[in-house]
Amino acid sequence: MNRPLTPVQAEWKAAREELIHELQKLGYPADFGTVIAKNLGSPKAIRRMCSYVRQVRPKKPEMIADEMLAIMSEVDAWKRKKEAEAANAAYNDLLLRGLEDD
Repeated sequence: MNRPLTPVQAEWKAAREELIHELQKLGYPADFGTVIAKNLGSPKAIRRMCSYVRQVRPKKPEMIADEMLAIMSEVDAWKRKKEAEAANAAYNDLLLRGLEDD
């Protein structure tokens, strides 16, 4: 018996299927799309890859892999930036309030 997908699962599935479909239209196997989607790590990143595939129509799988790595690098940089901002905010709060004694 199959349980219905949660909205998050449905979003992941739709993004993955969209990428696989776009890559298959260019002649790539479905497994290639699955691997690319798994590496990208989020539906938003997968949709960015779909946009790239539709616009560029890459002729070589290396071009797709390079774009995947570029997207992954940008996502990683964004995460590091957000982590640094959170750490900076916590540090500024510590400077403002000082250490509290219990």
